[in-house]
Amino acid sequence: MVGIVVEDVVKYREQRYAIKFCAKLNKSLADTNQMIKEPYGDSALSYSQVSRWLNLFKNGREEVEDDLRSGRPSSSKSDENVSRVRKLLNSDRRMSVRMIAQTISISKTTVHDIVRVNLQMRKVAAAPRQHSQPYRSVRPGVPGQAQLGNVTPTPVQS
Repeated sequence: MVGIVVEDVVKYREQRYAIKFCAKLNKSLADTNQMIKEPYGDSALSYSQVSRWLNLFKNGREEVEDDLRSGRPSSSKSDENVSRVRKLLNSDRRMSVRMIAQTISISKTTVHDIVRVNLQMRKVAAAPRQHSQPYRSVRPGVPGQAQLGNVTPTPVQS
């Protein structure tokens, strides 16, 4: 249910209650699906989801809530890591996302998410641009770089 807002979760829960009621009345899948589609329209559960829930309720399930999913919990965006990123940025605002990720041993993507979402920052460090050699050689007044010097203009031919 990635990207689903709270309103949708409530609608889905309501629909599962309706499916449970249809299961108690021993309604068919086609009838139950039609009964769900009528009031909910485009936001109704899919046919396969209606089928799945109807079978679960007919086989004795009582809970309308989704089961907890197994799997590895997201621990990288923990409060501890947010605090560690905040401390690093407070100590040196010029640290890059890559440097922070290497320092605290979490992925660059996670650091970027923490900086953007949790710390609500748009930029971490501005890195100087690396220009090509021909561009560097014609930039007057930049210390440590070649100057134009004795360049004679080429005449324009008409």
